[in-house]
Amino acid sequence: CRYDFDISKWDMGISIAICILMKRVAISACLLGQKCRYDGADNESIELMDMLKRSYLIPFCPEDFAFGSPRHTMDLVQTINGDRALSNENGKDLSSPIADYANMFFDKNSDIDLFVGKDRSPSCGVCNAKLYDSDKNLISTDSMGLMAREANKRGINSIDAQSLIDETKQT
Repeated sequence: CRYDFDISKWDMGISIAICILMKRVAISACLLGQKCRYDGADNESIELMDMLKRSYLIPFCPEDFAFGSPRHTMDLVQTINGDRALSNENGKDLSSPIADYANMFFDKNSDIDLFVGKDRSPSCGVCNAKLYDSDKNLISTDSMGLMAREANKRGINSIDAQSLIDETKQT
């Protein structure tokens, strides 16, 4: 629960705290129906939106922000410089614009309660992004995308959209 103080409601020196119960949820914009996927489509999830209807949703898409939509696909590749997002068109390292966006987003939204990423995304996947070696051989299916890593580094609770849906169904 967060507390905001509304100065207009002060009475005789006593402040009234208004408790805001809405959780602030950063969520991959494609899950909200924004057409920001690599192919210009979306991954709209009515079920997920219904689950989060009492939350304050903050959409994000580092790839759309940095490269627009539609765009060429990218993969998360293990390199000597760490895991990097590389273009499937020309092998160009696209990591810096994604990392810059992530830092800007989290600096601007420093009070996020939950990060919901699009599963398998090289940017937003929380626990099942695919990781390849430099020859494009799949070496892991449980890696973390670049923006999700920044959320994790900042101590923000994070989960993939499908995992959130599955966990909610089990309760």
